[in-house]
Amino acid sequence: MTYNKKSIEDVVISAGQKVFVRCDFNVPMKDGVITSDKRIKGALPTIKYLMDKGAKVILSSHMGKPHAIFTEGFKLDKKEQKKVDALPEAEREAVTAELKAKALANDPVKFTLKPVADRLNEELDGKVAFATDIIGEDAKAKIAAMENGTCVLIENVRFDARETKNKPDFAKALADLAGEGGLFVNDAFGTAHRAHASTAGVADYLPAVCGYLIGKEIGVMGKALADPARPFVAILGGAKVSDKIGVIKNLIEKCDTLIIGGGMAYTFFAAKGYTVGTSLCETDKIELAKEMMEKAAAKGVKFLLPIDNRIGKEYDENTENRVVDSDKIPDDWMGLDIGPKTIELFSDAIKGAGTVVWNGPMGVSEWKNFAAGTEAVAKAVAESGAVSIIGGGDSAEAVERLGFGPKMTHISTGGGASLEFLEGLELPGIACLQDK
Repeated sequence: MTYNKKSIEDVVISAGQKVFVRCDFNVPMKDGVITSDKRIKGALPTIKYLMDKGAKVILSSHMGKPHAIFTEGFKLDKKEQKKVDALPEAEREAVTAELKAKALANDPVKFTLKPVADRLNEELDGKVAFATDIIGEDAKAKIAAMENGTCVLIENVRFDARETKNKPDFAKALADLAGEGGLFVNDAFGTAHRAHASTAGVADYLPAVCGYLIGKEIGVMGKALADPARPFVAILGGAKVSDKIGVIKNLIEKCDTLIIGGGMAYTFFAAKGYTVGTSLCETDKIELAKEMMEKAAAKGVKFLLPIDNRIGKEYDENTENRVVDSDKIPDDWMGLDIGPKTIELFSDAIKGAGTVVWNGPMGVSEWKNFAAGTEAVAKAVAESGAVSIIGGGDSAEAVERLGFGPKMTHISTGGGASLEFLEGLELPGIACLQDK
């Protein structure tokens, strides 16, 4: 798959042309109030460009995981179904009905995009209408009434069960909102790894290009993987080796130094013959960890693991803790962060880098007592002067929280999508776009 895709600047946008834009407005909410509008602001450059061209812009997004209340595909989520399945058979029907009734009452409030429309209107001078359905009468009426240079935000696409199943009839219905001469713009990198109707299926019926957000994601990360400034340092943290097997394998082929931290490090310790106490360890991945270290050595890739760790008596924010060398973790203790000697080791490796890619925390970074490693790595990356790319999730959160965001070259908007990108996998929401 090529990442050299056409953007909105590579096609002619005509006044009055309808453009269907997939955004990522899956913003954090509390009691119906948006707690962070970062994703909304991230979409604005693309939206404003299209509006300035006089396009009629149809905005779409998902929000959370509703029960698909607009369709017959309504069903309990996995947690609810597990609860029902654990009950005596005689009680299941009544509890199922109760849970469905609760969802039908709560979902329209909890998962609606109306607060997003309200926030967009603050940024776009009230030029955004909100449709209370997706492909129904209200959406069609509001789109028909659009003036040039205005927007309609349709309701959460996941209220239709056909969205996540990428059903052709639903994808075509979405495309039909733009009509003949319409255009599909995907600007939702956070969902580009999902082959859903609004992220990929629409491209079967409309010419498809990327917006500014996706364009930057694939431009910066694509270059980092294809032609990085060297030395190329990759930093991977997080809980499990199994979550990042593909990423590790791909980066070993490309980077000069690979740094491993977080919970996944303890599986590598076990592969080296260390005792890891009660630390997180995937015993079924020990042999794979050995193979990865051997492969790195064969490729001449410097493979850095923690040399000391901050350990705790139990998995608790305020547990008793101390620092020990990586090969001296007591049987009844667990590793929860990297130690000071490792911070120095990792920071030194980062200092001389030409390119740094970082995904995943060094410890339980949401706990103050075990956040020092992640914070130190963030500081080292920010001060390195390298082309710095931060994967989504906890790494991005740490960078933003510490105020290092402006010093980073690029902070990805997609956790899962950035991981699959770094793994070298095909992202359906990008593969479907037209090549230059």
